[in-house]
Amino acid sequence: MNFCLMNNYLSIFDEILVSMRRESIYNRYEPSVKPVSYGEDESYWFIFKSDSMLINPESKLKIPFHIDLDEINLVPLRKNYMGILDDHPVYVVEVDPETEPLDGMEFLDLRETYDILDEDVYLLAGRAVQIMNWDKNHMFCGKCGTKTISMEDENAKICPECGFTSFTRISPAVITAIIKDDKILMAKHSYGLRNRYALIAGFLEAGETLEEAVKREVMEEVGLKVKDLKYFGSQPWPFPNSLMIGFTAKYAGGEIKVDGKEIVDAKWFDASEVLRFPSKISIASELVDWFLETYS
Repeated sequence: MNFCLMNNYLSIFDEILVSMRRESIYNRYEPSVKPVSYGEDESYWFIFKSDSMLINPESKLKIPFHIDLDEINLVPLRKNYMGILDDHPVYVVEVDPETEPLDGMEFLDLRETYDILDEDVYLLAGRAVQIMNWDKNHMFCGKCGTKTISMEDENAKICPECGFTSFTRISPAVITAIIKDDKILMAKHSYGLRNRYALIAGFLEAGETLEEAVKREVMEEVGLKVKDLKYFGSQPWPFPNSLMIGFTAKYAGGEIKVDGKEIVDAKWFDASEVLRFPSKISIASELVDWFLETYS
């Protein structure tokens, strides 16, 4: 290939990768656990009812702003300060499952808000729901059962009886685009949308490196060996509290043999057979886009 033409292709590919990189929530957000001196009525609010979030179409960021919880008779089951968003305090609260939305607002499943919110505000909403769920699930000490108290200088719960400390938790998981002869491996899972083929993914186990987790998951689920693993990117995934770490890999050997539990079918697809995901919500869609741009 002509050297200049190759450079042009590489430049285009670099632009594609840049376009796939997600915004950082820290562009507009400063994390903190100590409330500043602003009044709560000058704040942004992530208000959750179970896994649904209150959306305000009239607000600039589509989340409630400049409200007084007492005045609207909205009593939170729990409330956590999260820091500063666009120069305003931001809180996350959980309300009773029977709570009705305020006039002109609606509760939407967090997944449904991806195309409504700014990218980094959506990522912050994911952080918010994870902090809320962590707070709810660590009300009592996991060691002695005593009611915990929140620490003042970090997101942590401490037991006043035995001193055991619980920090916010994430569950790291790997997801991999496996390539063989310009084709990508995709599989049908036994859960979720069973008529859709997706990438191989799974949680890390104790004592594993990321690369070891990729190799184990691929062998367990489809009976294949992989090589030449390359880090692709990462994404917080708040369903419920994961960090997705993406890899690309090359086929190294074996025949497809699905486990019959998590995976019910798997096969190789060329670029003409793969459709782009309808939403860019997940790193899986970025990996598929990478495959299509690279192997089309």
